[in-house]
Amino acid sequence: MTEVFIYDHVRTPRGRGKKDGALHEVPSVRLAAKTLEAIRDRNGLDTSYIDDIIMGCVDPVMDAGAVIPKAAAFEAGYSTRAPGMQISRFCASGLDAVNFAAGKVAAGSDDIVIAGGVESMSRVGMGMSGGSWYMDPSVNFPAYFMPQGVSADLIATKYGFSRDDVDAYAVESQKRAAKAWDAGYFKNSVIPVKDQNGLVILDRDEHMRPTTDMQSLASLNPSFQMPGEMGGFEAVGIQAHPEIERINYVHHAGNSSGIVDGAAAVLIGSKAGGEAMNLKPRARIRHFANIGSDPALMLTGPVDVTEKLLARSGMKIADIDLFELNEAFAAVVLRYMQAFEISHDRINVNGGAIAMGHPLGATGAMILGTVLDELERRDLNTALVTLCIGAGMGTATVIERV
Repeated sequence: MTEVFIYDHVRTPRGRGKKDGALHEVPSVRLAAKTLEAIRDRNGLDTSYIDDIIMGCVDPVMDAGAVIPKAAAFEAGYSTRAPGMQISRFCASGLDAVNFAAGKVAAGSDDIVIAGGVESMSRVGMGMSGGSWYMDPSVNFPAYFMPQGVSADLIATKYGFSRDDVDAYAVESQKRAAKAWDAGYFKNSVIPVKDQNGLVILDRDEHMRPTTDMQSLASLNPSFQMPGEMGGFEAVGIQAHPEIERINYVHHAGNSSGIVDGAAAVLIGSKAGGEAMNLKPRARIRHFANIGSDPALMLTGPVDVTEKLLARSGMKIADIDLFELNEAFAAVVLRYMQAFEISHDRINVNGGAIAMGHPLGATGAMILGTVLDELERRDLNTALVTLCIGAGMGTATVIERV
């Protein structure tokens, strides 16, 4: 199989996913186009040689619909020879776009692919694309369907994480993100979003709350207790896991991922493709995997897919220098650390989605870039990137610096 290299990556800052957020007036296609422009201009790409553009988009409807990567390529002024495709695996869409691109390059069908994702959650709300998982009893009964927050609380209950545990994790995420921004760790990968007059709309993640502490989080009520108890979803969770007598509701807006807007792009290619465009590889994609997991717990997929990936690759947890796991909810990361006995100084070292936000289709590509930058900064070699996924799935990717 052809070796697959990462040549570059960029992302927009994350804007608050509300109507008063800085990026609300920027359509999804424009956010995606900004990353395509940046990846082209930074690397001097002749876009007529781009074999594909693959982007994750979880809710590809309204102004995010109609094969948004191809539309973004038009807006970015790419050659009409550059095709585009959008994919969705819920929260892992951006990472799976990278993996899909890597598979095409490894198979020898493509030499240069841009992969990534986009989501404007202030313009296209979560779940706007609908689906039988939410609405069709023939699907959601066997899937033990419940809101993801209730599943996160089920995980916290099953594995013994208290309200103080998840709040303390959230406080640390905020501190790490603020420190990383202040130290300039993101300056080479975050591109400012500008308006048509060239004025900067946003150049820094907008969702962060660096002054968050245990006292401020303690004032927040659990977000998922009402749907759990009044909506009947706690009964669904207990039916799937009868060892649980009742769910302890510990998650709220302060220890869950933020709703934000954003886009990311990763430049993937073969050695020959990189040489043809005078590109220097930064890392290789060594392995990737997907898996289905317990649909009621739903968000423990990163544990299962990591076990699968390690078994197939012959690697061990000790072979990984850094881990990046999307902070969908604090208990997701705490369970992962517990399962593999990973110390906190090896995972999400620059904070995560609790502090900076989770633009669904883009996050996987964003955190891949974040950990690559950190490997270079620390002069380390190998990282594992993974995300939990709605309906009970997991995706993981191992990268290695060149």
